Amino acid sequence: MQKIRLLFCFILFVVIAAFSQFASAEQSQLVVSASGTVMAKPDMAEFGVVVKSDAESADKAASECAGKYRVVQGALRSAGVATDDSPSANYTVFPLLEWEQLSGKNIMKGYSARHTIMVKVHNLATLGRIIDGVVKAGADEVQGIRFFSSRYDALRQQAVALAIGNAHSDALVMARAAGGSVGQLIEVSLMQPSFIGGRPMELMAMKSAPVSAPTEIAPAEQEITATITSRWRFIPSSVK
Repeated sequence: MQKIRLLFCFILFVVIAAFSQFASAEQSQLVVSASGTVMAKPDMAEFGVVVKSDAESADKAASECAGKYRVVQGALRSAGVATDDSPSANYTVFPLLEWEQLSGKNIMKGYSARHTIMVKVHNLATLGRIIDGVVKAGADEVQGIRFFSSRYDALRQQAVALAIGNAHSDALVMARAAGGSVGQLIEVSLMQPSFIGGRPMELMAMKSAPVSAPTEIAPAEQEITATITSRWRFIPSSVK
């Protein structure tokens, strides 16, 4: 009877030890962060056009600004920009105040009206001509040109796939160095993709002036990077 008990205890010990080792192997994980980057040439652009007017009264400033706005929108239609691609982005009418040192207070100098149009260009080959057109039409500023790709979603997905592939490669190196191998992917989380040389990117702000030569715009290539954090099962060599 005593021998049976000892044998039973020994078998139980072996089972518990094996289970503990298996459970430990199940709990062993590799945590890897990695990035994937794809390059793409932008094929679209967006920029702001500002028209403004200063006058003694608010209604006169607004009226003059409205006239300039209509002329600039006409130039955009002539350049092939659709109405839906040139909506108003901002409009303000505000008092012009100037600090007077002698009296120690702000003096009213009139009013200023400011209207901003956001222009979207689907063909970069026409970008320079469109900018020249609005400047000649009386735009006071062209500002904040941003370049981006119409294939952004597909490019982002490619970057994510590359990031996961790089994470798996790094996990393999880590596992081999630790004397084991990589199991299944347990969890993965994606950080917000970043952009270098693409959108959003402020490239130009200019005051309207007579154009003597056609404007040429050369956008930089976009770099879209996705970064992920992943957890992989680590399989020690003893449980292979």
